[in-house]
Order: sequence, then structure tokens, then C-alpha cells
Amino acid sequence: MVIQHVAMEGPARIADLCAARGVAVAIRHVYAGDAVPALVGDDELLVVMGGGMGVGERDNPRYGFLSAEIALIRGALRDGRPVLGICLGAQLLAHAAGARVYPNVGRDDEGREVPWREVGWGLATFLSRDREPASAGLKAEETVLHWHGDTFDLPAGAVHLASTPRCANQAFRLGARTFGLQFHVEVDADIARRWVVEDAEFVRAARGPDGPALVVAETERHATAARAAGDRLIANILGCMML
Repeated sequence: MVIQHVAMEGPARIADLCAARGVAVAIRHVYAGDAVPALVGDDELLVVMGGGMGVGERDNPRYGFLSAEIALIRGALRDGRPVLGICLGAQLLAHAAGARVYPNVGRDDEGREVPWREVGWGLATFLSRDREPASAGLKAEETVLHWHGDTFDLPAGAVHLASTPRCANQAFRLGARTFGLQFHVEVDADIARRWVVEDAEFVRAARGPDGPALVVAETERHATAARAAGDRLIANILGCMML
């Protein structure tokens, strides 16, 4: 079961790799009025996608589905159901598990606190690769697509899986079958180019007036090569979730 928050952020490669394993994919388009289920069935995986809204907006009537999703994730954690959260999905997972979610900030050259939005293709460092099945076959650093302004603390008991200099908590495992990824390994070049157009204001806020052109150029350089590592990570995680 996939929870999709906005039209442009679907499961993409996650759906493709589920299909390759014979796993049926049912998408709940909550932005279009689909109801959030009350629970995750004992034969289901829960995948929660990204979106431009944030955990801090869960009380906004416009995003009434967020509180229902948090309840769904908490129930899945309680019942031991496998969960994968991507970007906003990882933030909702962290919140549901009791961790803090908040704007990612840093310091500028004059020491002032400023938003640190990560947007575009960049390296993530993968940790504990020798002990983590989800990271098997990955290099110490892999290029991934970042597209976020918020971050989270690791939930209690979580295993830290990946980081970047500007956002330490990029990926985590909770228990054996639950994972949160702040970055987007499901996205290919065509989707990345679509995001640049449809989310141009956010790109400019993160990267400046030339941000869209910069991200398009990065996409041409990195997207094809990044797909192999992204597919491996997704496949590894699906294998863990299906145990």
C-alpha cells in the first residue's frame, strides 16, 4: 500500500521493483480525496511518499490526511508491519515513533541562522555498510536526489544508515523491517526534470535564481548513474521488509 500526497511524487521505481517481485501496488491518492486506511494488513507493506507539506502542518484542515497517516504508521509500528517512508514519509515515520521533526537550519558566513534546504543531486554517506543488509552493495558515498527543507531526530532505538554534511539524519532503520529515507532514490531523470518545473519556487529558494537550471544540469550528469545504486537500495529494503 502506497500513500501518495501530491500528484508529482508517486512511487516510481519503488512500484517498478515491487512489480518485479510480484508485489501488487495499491496507491492511495490522499491529495485527491482517497481515505487513509485504518490499519496495515498482515500481508501488506506500507510505503509513505513525499510531499510539499510538513509534519508541522498536521493540524491544517487542508492536510487532514496527515494526522490519519500518523495514526496508521503508529499502528503499523505497534503491530510489527513493515514501513518505508520517503522524505515527508520518513518525517512522518520519525514523528510517529516519537522523534522531533523540524526545519533544517545552519549558519551562513556571518554566523546567522538560515534555512538549509537540500535540493538537487549530491552525495550521501552510507554508514555501517558491513552490518546492514539495506546498504549491501553500496559504496561509502552514493549520489542521491535531495528535495527537502525539514529534518528529524532519530527515533529511540533507530539505526543510523546515512548522512550528509548539511543534514545528518538522512536514513534510518527501526526494528528489522521499517526504514526512513530523507532522500529520493525512486526518482529518475524525467521525474526530476518535472519536479524542477512544478516546484520551481522551492528550487529557487534553495539554490538561488539559477537553481532550476543548476538542478537540470545535475540531472543530466548524475541521474542515469545514480539509478543503479538507488535500485539496489530499494531492492535491499524491500527484501528486508518482506522477511
